Amino acid sequence: MNNIIMIEFVLYLVLMIVIGVLVSRKTLSHEDFLLGGKQLPGWALAFSERATGESAWLLLGYTGFVFATGLSSVWVGVGIATGVIVSWLFLARRFMEEADKYNVITLPGYLAARFGKHAKIILWLATLLIFSFMMFYFGAQLAGAGKTLFAVFNIPPIAGILLSFVVVVALAFIGGFVAVVWTDMIQSIMMLTTLVVLPIIALVKISANDLSISEALTATGPSLDSWTGGAIGLAIGLLLFNNFAWMFGFLGGQPQLSARFMALRNKKEARTGSIVAIVWTILAYAGAFMIGLTALTLYQGEAFADVETILPFMILDLFPPWIAGILLAGILAAIISTANSQLMVITSSISEDIINNALKLKLTQKQLVRISRLTIVLAGIVGLVIALTSESLVFLVVSWAWAGVGGTLSPAVILTFFWRKYSGVGVIATITVGFISTAVWISSPLEAIISSRFTTFLFALIAGIVFSLLFPDKEPDSDNTVNKKIISEIKEEEKAPVGTV
Repeated sequence: MNNIIMIEFVLYLVLMIVIGVLVSRKTLSHEDFLLGGKQLPGWALAFSERATGESAWLLLGYTGFVFATGLSSVWVGVGIATGVIVSWLFLARRFMEEADKYNVITLPGYLAARFGKHAKIILWLATLLIFSFMMFYFGAQLAGAGKTLFAVFNIPPIAGILLSFVVVVALAFIGGFVAVVWTDMIQSIMMLTTLVVLPIIALVKISANDLSISEALTATGPSLDSWTGGAIGLAIGLLLFNNFAWMFGFLGGQPQLSARFMALRNKKEARTGSIVAIVWTILAYAGAFMIGLTALTLYQGEAFADVETILPFMILDLFPPWIAGILLAGILAAIISTANSQLMVITSSISEDIINNALKLKLTQKQLVRISRLTIVLAGIVGLVIALTSESLVFLVVSWAWAGVGGTLSPAVILTFFWRKYSGVGVIATITVGFISTAVWISSPLEAIISSRFTTFLFALIAGIVFSLLFPDKEPDSDNTVNKKIISEIKEEEKAPVGTV
């Protein structure tokens, strides 16, 4: 069995590398390398955004969470689906328009251009925030790959992590954003196939063996058959709210996701992308939820050393080898797609936001692309060290990183889009308070009461409002001639000769 699955795994990895090589054969400017040059269709960007947004967290973390907690885990899926729907319906088009208006290719770059008087401080703070938290997010993906390969082939987790590291870094290094999006598109379809097909087959087996999901939930634990996890009174509200709080990170604050919005070409592509993304999300989370419940029903009474390996275990148990190999590749696809995107975000923060914009080094397009590729390798190594030394679960590590980045930058995006009195000092306060509050809150006992996914958002939002009122900008930054001058200077510098890379 393992030989067949191994062959399919290898073929999948080779296919991804080939796609990356084919994409990289064209001449890439720095903007092409980081954002695709506005040449990608909306449906491909939507598939990429969904693959990037979910990753090993959905296939391994969330399915294991459902398996362990039962019906109350549904509120995590509801919260995330709500955030995805809101972001595509109300924020994606605005991101596209603002990126065109200010001629920027990163989220920190947009905030800096929008509040030009404080541009350098915003760029440095945002880069520090993204690098600090995104590295842990990236490390969690590599750890997820190690778990998958261990569960399938009994490969030592360290070896699986190293193999995934090589593939992820190679894909990002070769073709940049364009290669990541097109490989994401394939990987997103593979993920969705796994999440839809597996619960259907599991339900068929449950029916054939005359098993009952409700009875299994009742027999497994006293709270698993409750939509509120057995909580009563105020505890019900806290449980529902903490699980639902994943929504706040989707409200524009995840730079690896907002990059897909900024890359949209026009309103028509934005509408197409929103349809694809919303349908994908509903199907994927419904499938993941049912995978956890059906696994609990089929394997009740069995002990698992790590509940986050329940999905690969089910696939190996329910499918013949040649189908299992394809579905298991969907897990690896999720990991690679998200890890690639996280590397690109870290890279863009350093090469575009710091090297090109904050420091304003006079470099050619070819030199900027080289710096981006060097950053990919170095950031990849840091993430590898984190993956090899961290003992935290994928679910918990991603939750922490999600709060730190999404919970901090989402208020900055919302206030920038919808509140004219938001100021440059307000942005600085938002990022600073969000960063500090996440680190303090998540390491305290308060995290067990109210999730930092919400408190970070709340504190950062309040800080942004208060400091904007205390230190208002003299004029609306959307009309600020200083901003226009900064953008003009940056673009003049980028007109240096483009080299073939």
